[in-house]
Amino acid sequence: MSERIEAGAPDAAARAVAGFTPDATTRPERALLWYYAVMAAMTFVGFPAVFIPLYLKYHTLEYKFDKEGLSVSWGVLLRRETYLTYGRIQDIHVTRNIIHRWLGLSAVGIQTASGSSDAEVTIEGVRNPEAIRDYLYARMRGARDETEHPATAADEALGLLVEIRDAIRALGARQAERG
Repeated sequence: MSERIEAGAPDAAARAVAGFTPDATTRPERALLWYYAVMAAMTFVGFPAVFIPLYLKYHTLEYKFDKEGLSVSWGVLLRRETYLTYGRIQDIHVTRNIIHRWLGLSAVGIQTASGSSDAEVTIEGVRNPEAIRDYLYARMRGARDETEHPATAADEALGLLVEIRDAIRALGARQAERG
């Protein structure tokens, strides 16, 4: 895994977008547990079967943001970890159903070009989803800019080679005229 973003790093302020600091968002808000309880309660008889896995998910759910991407992990017996680089991000959706709004929560769904209509990664239980969305958009654009720069350098090199070729042809033409 890549190096974690240090909160005291010189460019930490540049990475913090509108009140979002990557190291401060590593766990969901406590209200997410209430959200899980309400959703499980809607199943009435199935409450224990639905709530226990969600309870375990809440207590093991972690988010990690680093220089190249983010990871979301959870699970006790079957640990699931999804790592997503910023360059793979295609779209970001913020969703709030009526219970989310009642509890002041949101979910940030992150999609890639994997061909699935579902989000590849969902950051659940956040109170300020716009800041996370803006941070991810900024990192996503930065990752794309970094991959575009080598193409620009290649174009410059190609232009220089074309100039050299033309200069050599001009020298050859002058020598042919003299000789």
